[in-house]
Amino acid sequence: MGHGVKIQRVDRGRTRSFYLNFPAALADVMQVTKGEEFEWLLEDKNTVWLRRIVPQPRRCPPKKRRP
Repeated sequence: MGHGVKIQRVDRGRTRSFYLNFPAALADVMQVTKGEEFEWLLEDKNTVWLRRIVPQPRRCPPKKRRP
């Protein structure tokens, strides 16, 4: 399931910036913390990846114990 977002453009004199809001539902699932750093990776002009700079450990399901 995807989450739609809109990109905002802000012009300030001779500079311009683009802003993208990250949906709170995704941030909660990813356990994003304030100030955490990510990087954008450009695959092609239609695909962009977002990656954590410092990866969090993966959550593995508990192993079943034999009786």
